[in-house]
Amino acid sequence: MAEPNAFPDYAGDLSVKDGWALLENEPGAQLVDVRTTAEWAFVGLPDLSSLRRAAHCTEWQVFPGMAVNPDFTARVAAQLRAAGATDDTAVLFLCRSGARSRAAAIALTEAGFRRAYNLAGGFEGDVDSEGHRSRRNGWKAAGLPWRQT
Repeated sequence: MAEPNAFPDYAGDLSVKDGWALLENEPGAQLVDVRTTAEWAFVGLPDLSSLRRAAHCTEWQVFPGMAVNPDFTARVAAQLRAAGATDDTAVLFLCRSGARSRAAAIALTEAGFRRAYNLAGGFEGDVDSEGHRSRRNGWKAAGLPWRQT
């Protein structure tokens, strides 16, 4: 379930497991992966094939310079509309650990999407005591489906 939202600029944070449940239970819900092309290529992608969907992939910050993508909002809104999304469709945003995806959820809320959620923990999650990701929290640590490209 959504955590209380201290930032009224978006629908709130969901755990990755709650996000997966939402994707399973709402056939129109959409997932937007806002990581970089390098992250998609070398770290992997969420696999929504069992839900007969695919994640939309649009960089929030453009690799390698990491400047915010000036076309992000327009591009994602067009992708979502093409997939049948409306202003009331649940849209889940995913990045490495939950920071870029929060900013993306805020941007899409400002563009009129009322149910833009941040997936807290992201794809790889927080660093553990040994300095590694994908062990403590996040999509991969939760055992949710993903694939390497």
